[in-house]
Amino acid sequence: MLEIGTGSGYQAAVLAQVSHVYTIEIVPELAQYAQQTLRRLGYSNVTVRREDGYRGWPEEAPFDRVILTASPPELPQTLIDQLALGGRHVAPVGRVGGQELLLIEKRRTARFAAAASVRLPSCR
Repeated sequence: MLEIGTGSGYQAAVLAQVSHVYTIEIVPELAQYAQQTLRRLGYSNVTVRREDGYRGWPEEAPFDRVILTASPPELPQTLIDQLALGGRHVAPVGRVGGQELLLIEKRRTARFAAAASVRLPSCR
């Protein structure tokens, strides 16, 4: 499982209950805090990397699940490419005032297909 946007590491700890989690955080202080906290709590199946999550984690791909916690204007192709066949990707996509929460499933017959889309309320 790939998580983009580690933050404090809380979601990675929850996800680690069902799978190994590769998680990427762009903010150095958050990445360090999450890594230290997860290690202290005994989560040996969470791997934290500090860098731009748009590149994903190609050396560990493909992933059955990809979760984005930040909202890019559009879904990065690199993350779709790293999704396994039959894998699912959940991501908020769009700009403030026009975001959608997408659930995408990678299928054999198409590069990807939106399985579900929910319009998110504007937060100002």
